[in-house]
Amino acid sequence: MTDKNSEPDIPLPFADRPIATAPGHWVLARAGKRVLRPGGAALSRTMLDHVGIAGADVVELAPGMGRTAVEVMRRGPGSYTAIDRDPQAARRVAAIVGDRGVCRRGEAADTGLDDGCADAVIGEAMLTMQGDRGKQAIVAEVSRVLRPGGRYAIHELGVVPDDIDEARCTRLRRDLARAIHVNARPMTAAAWRGLLEDAGLVVDWVGTAPMALLEPRRNLEDEGWSGVWRIVRNLAGDKELRRRVRSMATTFRAHEDVMCGIALVARRPQSG
Repeated sequence: MTDKNSEPDIPLPFADRPIATAPGHWVLARAGKRVLRPGGAALSRTMLDHVGIAGADVVELAPGMGRTAVEVMRRGPGSYTAIDRDPQAARRVAAIVGDRGVCRRGEAADTGLDDGCADAVIGEAMLTMQGDRGKQAIVAEVSRVLRPGGRYAIHELGVVPDDIDEARCTRLRRDLARAIHVNARPMTAAAWRGLLEDAGLVVDWVGTAPMALLEPRRNLEDEGWSGVWRIVRNLAGDKELRRRVRSMATTFRAHEDVMCGIALVARRPQSG
């Protein structure tokens, strides 16, 4: 497995797309950011602690930069399979896990995996980018892939409070879409829970953390000094990259009072 401080020598997804039009999460990756989770690495680790990875057959959907794959491998899964539609992302994760896992190209809503093949499915910062039907299709696929008693762990962008004014929520979604060039659809904790329960899953744990993706303290916690220096160096040398990241940071701060990182762990019941 690749060392945590090294990176596979594989181009980043969207590396050939102009910075002005690339999705926000890959713009941040090009800036040098490697933890792209709304609630940060600490919330992801806590979520994984509630899943029970050791000895489990684990499936990860849209693993992206592979940081969660590293955490999964540290916990000793029985097997690891990643599904990602982007060939470069799939190659990066395959290089990280080596012969301890596999990474296949595919769709989160149509993985091609067998029924009941997984003890745990993990998906982070990907459902937020889907509309209602897309979210439902992915969760239904997860329910199909899970064995009875299997767990589904998600880490997404949350909206607070549960009774937030609809106009404010609409304004948040509009501003996010303009800043990150993705039609993000964050939801309240009640809505995230309802999404999983409507698919027949039972929510066992919910955790939240501030959405501080671009704040200095969070970046130091998530990336370390070497990672922060990498980001600063990349931004200093690229005016367009700096402009996009500054635009995203401005939008995040304007709505920080109604956004959070949220993680949930649900299980497929033993019967039904």
